[in-house]
Amino acid sequence: MRDSTSPPLIIQGITLSGKTFRPSDWADRLAGVFTCLGNDHRLCYSPYVRPLTLDNIRCVEVLPELKEIDPMAFKFLMNFARDNELKVQEQRGETA
Repeated sequence: MRDSTSPPLIIQGITLSGKTFRPSDWADRLAGVFTCLGNDHRLCYSPYVRPLTLDNIRCVEVLPELKEIDPMAFKFLMNFARDNELKVQEQRGETA
């Protein structure tokens, strides 16, 4: 459970004009930029950036703590969303 009072940001795979963003694995690729090698020598997603599906839409969840921990990474993600005209919203409630 997170301690932050700010909800996660969700970058949706839907453009501002309502089109589905392509390629279909974009969320995995974007979150993959932030993977790390675990003790078991397997890649794992960052605790601050992860792909997920909400309402059948591929998304990337970005925890707001990333802005403090790594401002450049946070800016990269927000610029990606802006440059590709993707919808960004705050997530309400917990993810499954």
